Amino acid sequence: MEKRVSDFRYETGDARIAWAAVGENIRQEEVANILRFLVRPAADRKQEYDAQFERVMAEVRGLLQVGSYQGKLTLGSQVQALEAQVGELLGARYVSFLTNATAGFEIAYQYANLQPGDEVIAPAITFIATIAYPLSIGAKVVLADVDPRTLNMDPRDVARKITPKTKVIVPVHLGGYPVDMDPLMELAARHDLVVLEDAAHAFGAAYKGRMAGTIGHFGAFSFHEVKNITSLGEGGILCTNLDFGQYFPQARFLGVDPSRKIPNWLYDVLALPGKTGPFVPGNHSATEIQAVCLASQMERLKAIIAKREQAARYLDQRFRAVAGILPAPLSDDQVQTTYHLYLLQIDPDQVGADIQALKAKLAERGVVNIPHFAPLYKFAVMQQMGHDTAALQASCPVAEEAFQHRFTHLPLYDFDQQQLQYLADAVIESVQELKAGR
Repeated sequence: MEKRVSDFRYETGDARIAWAAVGENIRQEEVANILRFLVRPAADRKQEYDAQFERVMAEVRGLLQVGSYQGKLTLGSQVQALEAQVGELLGARYVSFLTNATAGFEIAYQYANLQPGDEVIAPAITFIATIAYPLSIGAKVVLADVDPRTLNMDPRDVARKITPKTKVIVPVHLGGYPVDMDPLMELAARHDLVVLEDAAHAFGAAYKGRMAGTIGHFGAFSFHEVKNITSLGEGGILCTNLDFGQYFPQARFLGVDPSRKIPNWLYDVLALPGKTGPFVPGNHSATEIQAVCLASQMERLKAIIAKREQAARYLDQRFRAVAGILPAPLSDDQVQTTYHLYLLQIDPDQVGADIQALKAKLAERGVVNIPHFAPLYKFAVMQQMGHDTAALQASCPVAEEAFQHRFTHLPLYDFDQQQLQYLADAVIESVQELKAGR
């Protein structure tokens, strides 16, 4: 049995006067307010809603006659159970439930002992969270260009951009479609680099039989409200197969270690062992109720992905019949995506216009489409933190051309057939109008 360092928890055991974990217990008022927030009244049925709500609360009061409110709200048994459930799904030795994926990135960067002046290679197209920690400490972000088919990091460009200062490579599984990881792991092994998988979109994805997030040294997932499944609006998972994972409880809570005690106190506080030296961790603790929600949604993850795949394959079948539309890459025997987003690309030469014109036409038809994401060199923060954004743009011609002229993303939810048909029709009719010069 591997030794696991415990989390910090108030667990005083049996006592006449115990120290409660929760200072002010949840009461009926909080349950009522939470229910009113989660289930809103229909605009024209407020009176019926209020009557039904009172019946529900009467049942809650009855429930309390035979039970009591939870006395542990953070880092308890539900978080532990969720982590075990995720570890089994992913095949990961160590799993930590955190406030968000960004917290997971931070821990992985800290393990790599990233310092000012060190270099991190990230794809040009990703969310700013991928590189927030390196920017915050004065590390240099080197942007790799993207593969024109998937818009994921291009391993060939990564190879060109590794220098003696490179410490971390951060592949991002954009839209849930896995990056070509084998060549990146070969590069990392050759140059002794840490690979952090930004798998924010990719919970449940797989690459050549391995789960996304477990191929690199670390993998971080997001359960923000817009993701395929959520832990009450925010939340993240960090996983690793490195021995360092035994320190995950300390990495998310300030290095506090109750298994070690200093004289006359409850615990010791540790700096944690990074790749080349110690580091001081932050506070990224998640709650029990978030864990309950995420564990419940995990039970239907396969069904959610299957429904999204069904929608994506319908769009694929419709779009393939139209010259100039480039459908999204789908799952095959090598790669399984989560279908978090549908990558829509066009050939501007065949369509006679670029993606900006198509986006406008889709918006006119009530179809929300968002190119995830703007290339990072577009944002002021890069220049403000000392990066040559013009040089970065010049170094990523595929990302620039794709963003300006070729791609956007369509949503993939639990659409009914009528909605799916409208979505496909809207894209096809808009493309046909552009071809006709309208």
